Amino acid sequence: CMCGAMACFVINDALVKYASQTMPTSQLIFLRGVMATLLVLGVTCGTGAIRRWTVVLQPLVVVRALLDAVATMLYLVSLFHLPIGNATAINLAAPIAMTVFAALFMAERVGVSRWLAILGGFIGVVLIIQPSADGFNVYALVCLLGTLFHAARDLLTRRIPVQVPSLLITLATAVAVTILSGGLSAVEGWQPFGRLEFGLLALASGFLAGGYHLIIMSMRSGEISLVAPFRYSALLFAIVIGFVVWGEFPNALAWFGIVLLIG
Repeated sequence: CMCGAMACFVINDALVKYASQTMPTSQLIFLRGVMATLLVLGVTCGTGAIRRWTVVLQPLVVVRALLDAVATMLYLVSLFHLPIGNATAINLAAPIAMTVFAALFMAERVGVSRWLAILGGFIGVVLIIQPSADGFNVYALVCLLGTLFHAARDLLTRRIPVQVPSLLITLATAVAVTILSGGLSAVEGWQPFGRLEFGLLALASGFLAGGYHLIIMSMRSGEISLVAPFRYSALLFAIVIGFVVWGEFPNALAWFGIVLLIG
């Protein structure tokens, strides 16, 4: 589920990257969020889970949705002011934060082998991305804060009662991100867009909704310290898409990082 979620998020990012050339970011996120919300709502109605919609008002579900929305916005704000490599490296420190939180607050026992896997994977991330030292500024702290919010979101998922359908948690998340981005888009302003952008965002919304749902499922089963490192698979999917779509090819140092990640 975690690998599937990462694949969905990376494909979503690639589609959004194309659309973002002609659209303001908050407008883009809002339109994508509306479509993702409608898609998840349709699936929720089709499966009958919507009959229990009142569970989305439970405090844990609401707080998780808000954490996700705030984390998304913090990451995007930092991305505007940081090299993408630096922002990605900080964002992919989430497995480390998640494992620390799980050990401290959820009494999960983390063995040496898992710590080595998590830290080795993160070294692989740094070797692939190769962030620049002069690219770190105050927005690096904003990005780190967003990463901590994402880690807290995933840990909170484990606290939500199993009686709450994952589809409804997904719906709450989509709604929260849409509302927050809608407010920001009203301030930032809108620009006209064509059928190409609309089609790209419609396709992206499907992958986004799938990513939301799969990451919730991954966090509701299995030990966090075992599941968390599979977030690094996002970079492997990104490398493949970067090569196929943009012709980007890893250098020798990055190949070593790829071997570490796969290991």
